[in-house]
Amino acid sequence: MSKQVKLYFDLLSQPSRALFMVFNLARIPVIHQPVALRKRAQLTPEFKAINRFQKVPCIVDHDGFKLSESIAILRYLDQKGDFPYLRDLYPNDLRKRAKIDEFLEWQHNGVRLHCGTYFELVWRMPLVTGKPSPAAEVKKSREEMIKILDFMENVWLGDGNRFLTGEKLTVADIWGACEVEQPRMAGFEPREGRPLLEKWLAEVQKATNPVYDEAHEYLRRAEKKFKSQN
Repeated sequence: MSKQVKLYFDLLSQPSRALFMVFNLARIPVIHQPVALRKRAQLTPEFKAINRFQKVPCIVDHDGFKLSESIAILRYLDQKGDFPYLRDLYPNDLRKRAKIDEFLEWQHNGVRLHCGTYFELVWRMPLVTGKPSPAAEVKKSREEMIKILDFMENVWLGDGNRFLTGEKLTVADIWGACEVEQPRMAGFEPREGRPLLEKWLAEVQKATNPVYDEAHEYLRRAEKKFKSQN
C-alpha cells in the first residue's frame, strides 16, 4: 500500500476539484488538507512554506516532496507508478495519452482562461471589492467565454464521441468539466443552447458519481444563492 499524499485544495477552485476527483477515482491514498480561499488562507506564511506560489491545489508527498500545478501533479502521480487505477483515466498508450495531453494543454488558454475570467469578474471580484466589475469588461469576457464554449460544442465534442478523446472517460473530461462548470456560480448556464456539451457533462457526472456531486456541492449552493440575489 502506497503511503498517503497530502492534497491541499479548495473545492471553489476548478483544478482543485479535478484533482480531488482523480484522487478518489484512482484510489490514491490521500490526506485531505482544505485551504479556505474565501478566508485567504493561501496567503498565510504557513501555507507559503508549503507552496511558494500560494495557490491551490498542491501536494506534499509522504517523504516531504512538494509540488504545485494540477497537471504537473497528475503527471508526477502517474510517473510514480504506484497507482494502477490512475492508468484507467490517463492511459499509457502513446497516442491515447497524446490526445488527452492535447486537451490538457489547450484548456489552459481555452475554457480555463475564459470561463475563469468571467467567474472572477462577476462572482469573486465583487465579493472581494464590494462593488461590481466594469460592465464593459464583463461584456467582453462573456463574449469570449461564449466563443470558447461554442468551440467546445462544435470542435471538441463535434465528432460524436461520448467523451472528449473517445468512448472512455479520461482526465481530460474531468479537467474540462470542472472548468466548464465554473461560470454557473456567476449565473451563466454553459449548457444552454449546447446539446452536445449538456450531454457530455451528464456523461462525465454519471461516470464519476458520487464524487462529481461531492466535488461540486459548494458550486451548486453558490449558484443557487447567486441566482436568488440577482
